[in-house]
Parts: sequence; structure tokens; C-alpha cells
Amino acid sequence: LIGALHQAGLACLTHTPSPMGFLQSALGRPVNERPFLLLVVGYPAEGAVVPDISRKPFNQVVTQI
Repeated sequence: LIGALHQAGLACLTHTPSPMGFLQSALGRPVNERPFLLLVVGYPAEGAVVPDISRKPFNQVVTQI
């Protein structure tokens, strides 16, 4: 889905707020239906670019026991 949105010229952002109970009540969904992800979609602003960031080295994000 995200790849198709990008191909269509749309930008998107996945967001997982915690807790998600507010969304369940805002949408009037029953207790047995629980949201787990928000997918925000829209057209990017003119000239918007993706920031040039790099990943942290593996040893900075993993602790071996």
C-alpha cells in the first residue's frame, strides 16, 4: 500500500500512538476492534525532500548478553 501511494505521488507517514484507545472511541468502534496503526496520507508540499539521514551502526543499537 505504501509503495503504491508513493508511486501515485502521495507522501505518507506511519504512526503508532500509545495508547490507541482514543481512536477507538473517536471512531465509535466496538471493544473487539482495536486500531494498531495510523497511516497519514497526503500530497507533499512543493519542494519537500526526504532528509538525508544515516542509520546508526549496529553496535550502537544492539546489546549482546
